[in-house]
Amino acid sequence: MLKRIEDYNKKLPIVEVYRCVQSEGSRIGMPTIAVRTTGCTHRCYFGEGGWCDSWYTSIHPEKGQFCFNDIIKIYDENPHVKEMMLTGGSPTMHPALVNELTHFAHERDITITIETEGSRFVETDYPIGLISLSPKFSNSVPVVGALTPAGKVVDERFITTHNRFRCNTEEIKKTLDFHTDYHFKPVWDGTKENLEEIEAYRVELNIPKNKTYIMPAGDTREQLIKMYPMVFDMCAEHGYNMTGRDHIIAFDTQRGV
Repeated sequence: MLKRIEDYNKKLPIVEVYRCVQSEGSRIGMPTIAVRTTGCTHRCYFGEGGWCDSWYTSIHPEKGQFCFNDIIKIYDENPHVKEMMLTGGSPTMHPALVNELTHFAHERDITITIETEGSRFVETDYPIGLISLSPKFSNSVPVVGALTPAGKVVDERFITTHNRFRCNTEEIKKTLDFHTDYHFKPVWDGTKENLEEIEAYRVELNIPKNKTYIMPAGDTREQLIKMYPMVFDMCAEHGYNMTGRDHIIAFDTQRGV
C-alpha cells in the first residue's frame, strides 16, 4: 500500500492554500486551488533574473502551517473550481501528500497538476492529471558569495545541495511514463547557451515542441517585462510555445496569488 495522510487535522509541510488562476503553462487562465509545499531539493539562482520566486519554500523554507482539512475547506468554498495545483518548493519530497491529493482529485472529478523540477519520481494510486515539468539547468546554479533573500552568503555546500538532484533524467523518465499527461516548462534567461541546453534536454527526453512552454527568467514584474520581447521572438523563431508568468505580472512579488 502506498502512503497516505492519516490525520487530516495534523499540520503538513504546506505554507499556502489559496484560490487563484493558473498563470503558467498549458492550463494558463484556468481557475485553480493552489497548494504550496515547503522544502526543496534545489536552491535556484538566476543571476540578474533573481532567486527562485518562492524562495521562502526552498532557500529559506518556512514551517508548514496547514492541514489536509484546510485544503478540503477551500475546495468546498469554491465548488466551481475543477483544477488543483500542487506546487512548491518541491512537492515530490512529500509522497504521502501527493498520493492523498490524487485520491481527493479522483473522488471529486477534478484535475490535479503537480509542478516539479523532476528530481524524484512519486508513484501514486491514481495518475496525476498533469505533470508540469521544469528541470533546472546550469543557469540556475548559485554563485559563491551571492547573498540569499535573507542575507545569507552562498558557499560551496549551497551549490552541492542544488546540483545533487538537478536534471535527474532517470527520475524524470519514470515520472513521464507513469502519469497521464505533461508539459515541459523550462526557464530561459535569454542566452544562446541556455537555449542550447534546453533544446538538447528536450531531444534527450523525446519531448515534442508542442508540449514545450518556454518561461522567461525573473522574479519581479520589471524583470519579466524586460524578458518578454526576447522570449516572444525566440519562440516564434524556433517553434516553441511561450508561457508568461501572469501572477508576477499581475501582483509582482506578492505571495498567495
